[in-house]
Order: sequence, then C-alpha cells, then structure tokens
Amino acid sequence: MSGPAREVAAVRSAVVASLADLPPDALVLVACSGGPDSLALAAGAAFLAGRTTTTWRAQAVVVDHGLQDGSAQVADEAAQACRGLGLDAVVVRVAVDGHGEAPARAARYAALERAADDLGAAAVLLGHTLDDQAETVLLGLARGSGARTLAGMPATRGRFRRPLLGLRRTDTLAACAAQHLVPWHDPTNDGTHADASLRSRVRSDALPTLERVLGPGVAEALARTAAQLRDDADLLDALAADLLNAASVDGGLDVDVLAAAAPALRTRALRTAVIAAGSPAGALLRVHVLAVDALVTDWHGQGAVALPGGVAARRSCGRLALGPAPAPREAPVRAVDQEE
Repeated sequence: MSGPAREVAAVRSAVVASLADLPPDALVLVACSGGPDSLALAAGAAFLAGRTTTTWRAQAVVVDHGLQDGSAQVADEAAQACRGLGLDAVVVRVAVDGHGEAPARAARYAALERAADDLGAAAVLLGHTLDDQAETVLLGLARGSGARTLAGMPATRGRFRRPLLGLRRTDTLAACAAQHLVPWHDPTNDGTHADASLRSRVRSDALPTLERVLGPGVAEALARTAAQLRDDADLLDALAADLLNAASVDGGLDVDVLAAAAPALRTRALRTAVIAAGSPAGALLRVHVLAVDALVTDWHGQGAVALPGGVAARRSCGRLALGPAPAPREAPVRAVDQEE
C-alpha cells in the first residue's frame, strides 16, 4: 500500500490497536478540535465503529475554550465535520481559569472527564502524534525536568488514550487530504503568531533547526527517549510507592525509613506525598522537594517548609507530617495613647 491510502490505513490500525481491550458495545469518545490530528482520528474511529471486527461505539466531543475570537464557530464547525463522518457530536464550552497552556489543558481534560462520566464512555481518544511527543520531551529538557516529564505522554492513562503517538503530523495531514477532509489550522500554532505558545515556537523553529543541524530523525529519537524513560519512571514510581507504604505511620511518615532509602527513591516518594497532600504538581519544583528532603536527611531543628498550594511539611518526633500550612499570625496590636 502506498500514497495517501497508507496514512488512512495507519490511522485506522492505530485506533484498532489502542482499543483492542474494550468490552463489547463500549462507548468511545473522540476529542476533536477540528485540527488535522484529531480530525483524522475522528475519521478513523467513525470508519471502524460498529463494524463486525470492532464492536465499540464512537461519539465526538469538541471543547471550546473561548480563548480566541470566533472559537465558538470553530467548535461548531468541528462538531459538524464529525457529524459528517457519522459521529454524534457535542460541543462543550469551558471557562479557563488563568493564562497559558496549563490552565487551558486542565479545563479541557476536566470537560472531557465530565463528558465521559455523563455518557458512560469507556475511553477518550486524544489526537497527539509523535511530533507532539517530541515537542514535550524537548520542552522538558529545556526546563531541566526529571524522568517522569521526559517520559512524555503515555499511550494510555486512565480513560485517556493516544492512538497516534507512533504517527507523524504529516501522516494525519495526508489522511485528511485522502478523505477530502478540510481541517482547521490554529493560527497560534504558527510560531510567528503574536499569541504563539512556547510549544508552537518549538514546533516551528526549534525542531526544524535541530533537524537541519543534526540531520533527520530528531523527532523520532526524542520519542524513543520518552519510551525508554517511561519504563524507568514506571519502575521508580512503583518502588517509591512501596517506600511510602513502608514509611507510613500514624501521624505521618517515619523519617528513619525514608532516610535509609536511596535518594532517587526518597525524593520521588516525597514528591508523590506532597502532591497527595494538596500541592499542585505543576507548581511543585525540585527546590521544594529538596527542602522537604532536608527535613529527613539534614535535620537541625529547622521549621516547617512552605510548599505550593498552601501545603507545609514539618518534622516532629521522628515523623514527617504534610498538611495545610498554618495561617500567618497577625502582629499584635500595640495600644497607642491618643490625645483627645
């Protein structure tokens, strides 16, 4: 098989492989923005849904973030494109709390979770490709992130599945063209756009520059790095969970048990514990984790460590406690004589 038919078949095969474990008559939601990746994914799911070899059903969900002028029309047109493919489609409009990619992503995933709950969906398909994976790894490297971030996006996490992580963006564009689908191209994905995100500039400038300097295959190499690190990160996460279980005692975590562990496991376990106590993962930096680690390994009577999200870590009687930070004390009011 050659030409555009190859890309269409590749998308369909990827969807089949991603959903092979679903029970009969399961409902699958396709998150579709109208862009080439998610539109190609929607077309693949629509073609396969209900066939004798794939007994699951499919619908589409379009999330309108309301961040650009005309976003409501773009969302409605994406839903209409999905209906043209034979999928029932619903548009969900969300309010994004804050600026940047992280708040928009959080609002989008929360909306998709609610839609899956409301409709009883077993899986939600996302259109991330190998290019998205490479961009994620490169951004993580630039920010000095750890192995979990450099492991990139997993193919499956809970109900969310990413069938297209093995395909390039050129594949989804070709699949759309072969099926006479006209995708929407987000103007902010152009790195020269005034509102372009850092990821967009990595996409338009950084990766092409690396390809010119280092030769072709950089994106694939970054994706392979993510896959290798994911195996390592999964193992370390499992061992860190075992460490937390062993250290858990009434009133917190046993400092002696934590101190006896290897630093890589201890800091990973502490990060997990801090997030579980309410500190946002995106705001929790390595410097915060190291400060908590110092309560275990470099204890000299220091006070509580303030952490993002109003969480504090404190050591007392051989126990490390994580919980809400105490409210700041108000300075005492000193009476001042006043003349009448």
